[in-house]
Amino acid sequence: MKALARAGVRIAILSGRRSRAVTRRCRELGIRHVVQGSSDKLRDFGVLAAKLGVTAAQCAYVGDDVPDVPLLRVVGAAFAVADAHPSARAAAHHVTRLGGGCGAVREVCDRLLAALPRHHGSGP
Repeated sequence: MKALARAGVRIAILSGRRSRAVTRRCRELGIRHVVQGSSDKLRDFGVLAAKLGVTAAQCAYVGDDVPDVPLLRVVGAAFAVADAHPSARAAAHHVTRLGGGCGAVREVCDRLLAALPRHHGSGP
């Protein structure tokens, strides 16, 4: 995630759960846009996207469960982790090889970095 941030990609965390560990990790990574305890991810995503001045089509999202499906259906790059709920995998554009907590987010970050134009710092 740090490499994406260095490349100019803004990163946000949107979670239905509340976790001190997530808060701490986001602080360590310098992620400023963190929404925890979301009961309506699509609504909260809309608020966050408006705040950042981006459209859903300009966003990537990684999900793993039923509450993620509405978001996976509207973003430009929808990822589900390998062990996601079947409905999340069906809604995603891409399914990772690795499961949640086993390197899936790193896999997504690497894929996004590879897709960035060289002038964003992703190339050699």
